[in-house]
Amino acid sequence: MAQDGFRAAEIDTSRPHPARIYDYLLGGKDNYEVDQLAGDELAAAAPEVRIGVRANRAFLQRAVRDVVAGGVRQILDIGTGLPTSPNVHEIAHETAPDVRVAYVDNDPIVAAHANALLSSSGATSVVLGDLRDPRAVVDHPDVRRTIDFDEPVALLLVAVLHFLTDAEQPAQAVAALRDALPAGSFLVLSHATGDFADRSAAQAVYNKATATLNLRSRAEVERFFDGFELIEPGLAQVPFWRPDTTPPPRSHEIGFYGGVARKTT
Repeated sequence: MAQDGFRAAEIDTSRPHPARIYDYLLGGKDNYEVDQLAGDELAAAAPEVRIGVRANRAFLQRAVRDVVAGGVRQILDIGTGLPTSPNVHEIAHETAPDVRVAYVDNDPIVAAHANALLSSSGATSVVLGDLRDPRAVVDHPDVRRTIDFDEPVALLLVAVLHFLTDAEQPAQAVAALRDALPAGSFLVLSHATGDFADRSAAQAVYNKATATLNLRSRAEVERFFDGFELIEPGLAQVPFWRPDTTPPPRSHEIGFYGGVARKTT
């Protein structure tokens, strides 16, 4: 049976997938034993990983509320992962019910789960697409149905760029997406780093998955914001980006940077 251009047989459950590992670490149920084993290995290699993914998710929620409060009414979420309530559109609609969201992910199981949860009202769309082909994402008819690129857009690249190798040209992908956005748009980005601990053992877990983990330094992550202006407090470990509660214990160990930036021209 085909759905959105793919068949269930095309879903690879023989190797862990980053979206399903992330879902498992968040306490979700949309994962397989292979993902659970990888998640447990990851937690053994990087003991702060579970609080880290929760802190990253909380950063996403705060950032979405911030850009929507600032007037943005369109969100393009690339590398969305498996639906975790509250989802991006639910968070956005708390502030402004007219926000439109296009979700994009390269895992068919993500698209299948998201389509099952979302309505066909036109306020949201789910697209099977790949960050490594940004032009195809921007030009996808279902993205275009939801997103008007003549109006400001919040581009979400949350915990996704670290699954692209340097050879896959992540900076060029971000630049292509940036160039498709009008002035007044925002980039919400988070990225894994090894700046606070040796995480080579964690990287080894992803060597068996469908995508490798490519840790980058603060300076390397900051370069993804070229052409944007970072808003306060700039690039920070995710628990410390405009926290609305006391950061969790061990927050200084969390290997995720996060930031929000505005395109001014």
